[in-house]
Amino acid sequence: MSDLINILLVDDSADDVEFTLAALRETKLSNTVHVVSDGVEAMQYLRQEGQFASADRPSLVLLDLNMPRKDGREVLTEMKADPELRKIPVVILTTSQAEEDVVRSYDLHANCYISKPVGLNELSRVVRMIDEFWFGIVKLPPVR
Repeated sequence: MSDLINILLVDDSADDVEFTLAALRETKLSNTVHVVSDGVEAMQYLRQEGQFASADRPSLVLLDLNMPRKDGREVLTEMKADPELRKIPVVILTTSQAEEDVVRSYDLHANCYISKPVGLNELSRVVRMIDEFWFGIVKLPPVR
């Protein structure tokens, strides 16, 4: 496992981004977290286009579903259809608990679906679990 782990956080809620970043800092791993606020920016980042031309490919994407311009479902569809991006694990991290969102996300090949808990302590606990699982247990494909 590399000491430096790149995470792309895609979320339009400034509060959720702040809480998630705080929780990731608590994990004490050498994470580099890049934040974009909608699906259009996410795809530009992942494809290393425009202002993201020199961006590092992430080891993991934390993806919200409900965002402006291009939602998480559209991002997930595009990622999993792209041979260069489909191997990047995508964790849906959203406030939605709707069964249809869960089912559709897995139909679109999300790697897991997590409903954001309310409160910083619970979110910290969930983010630690994500971190431990994806970067402590799972063997990820090499990032190109």
